[in-house]
Amino acid sequence: MPRPVTLLVLVALAGLPTLPALGQPAEEPKVEVVARGLVNPWGMAFLPDGRALVTERPGRLRIVNLRAGAAGAPITGLPPIAAMGQGGLLGLALDPDFATTRQVFLCFAESRDGGTGTSVFRGRLSASFAALEEGQVIFRQMPAGNTGRHFGCRLVFGRDGTLFITLGDRGNMEKEAQNLANHIGKVIRITKDGTVPPDNPFVNRADAKPEIWSYGHRNVQGATLHPETGRLYTIEHGARGGDEINQPQAGRNYGWPVITYGIDYSGAKIGEGTRKAGMEQPLFYWDPSIAPSGAMFYTGDKFPKWRGHLFTGALAGQLLARLEMRNGQVIGETRMLEREGDRIRDVVQGPDGYIYLLTDDREGKLLRLVPR
Repeated sequence: MPRPVTLLVLVALAGLPTLPALGQPAEEPKVEVVARGLVNPWGMAFLPDGRALVTERPGRLRIVNLRAGAAGAPITGLPPIAAMGQGGLLGLALDPDFATTRQVFLCFAESRDGGTGTSVFRGRLSASFAALEEGQVIFRQMPAGNTGRHFGCRLVFGRDGTLFITLGDRGNMEKEAQNLANHIGKVIRITKDGTVPPDNPFVNRADAKPEIWSYGHRNVQGATLHPETGRLYTIEHGARGGDEINQPQAGRNYGWPVITYGIDYSGAKIGEGTRKAGMEQPLFYWDPSIAPSGAMFYTGDKFPKWRGHLFTGALAGQLLARLEMRNGQVIGETRMLEREGDRIRDVVQGPDGYIYLLTDDREGKLLRLVPR
């Protein structure tokens, strides 16, 4: 697969419309600060009343009133959270039937024998929305690891009500991403109560974890459904280069660490190259890396030219990437908000059609993008 800049050139030669060249500030929206003082906010979901439920990595869950521009007191009833390194309270998702169940699903780093691991907790918001009740851990990544890196930790509900969980390789167990006997470097699919769907790809294999949906992933920190097809799209960190966009399919192998478009931080080669039979190619990749985080397909009416585009934030890149899609493929990229200088952790479309961002900082912000 060609590199992104080369990809734009090929599209232009084919006579297809392209976005402006990489890094150009085309169609820059206005940036509004909705709330300040969030401590390393990581994930966000909108409640039916328009307020935002936000996770903070040190282990707090808060509701942000967008009109008042203020975050409420931390919600109680959370599980013990291991806030260390890149770990802590991370991704979240609301039950598709939230109006009836008031259930919230949280992805977090959990201390256990052998170190820490990514886990998923389910709880019901109390009538006052001040506490999580009837909480239980419904999934634990096995085995635990001894680093504070690569927890993955995005949650997305499929249209059939099953829950996708993205998991990292824990930073020092990369070879285990190819081992179906564990959860390292995998995308997981379970039901809302933590059981295994009977149509999971490895459910009848004795040598594989039945929760696995796809494997060979490094550290997936963006996940979303395509608004038309309902298919899962993920965005994961590479090493030096090789950040990837994938469309994980049941039972497929996405290559890490055997194939990658990146190199080790030392400059050494990783794996066997960029292609191998039986391993999937990414839809798109970045080299150099931008450290992408969060993912969203835009479907609103405030930015009509951007409908169907895929957005991701960038941590190291300190930007918002907008990717134009056609027939499930990326045909162009525009980089936005580079002058803001923020590490963008999550990107979510609000019920009002505006785009909302979380910035990863000890004095983190909730931002809103509006047309100029």
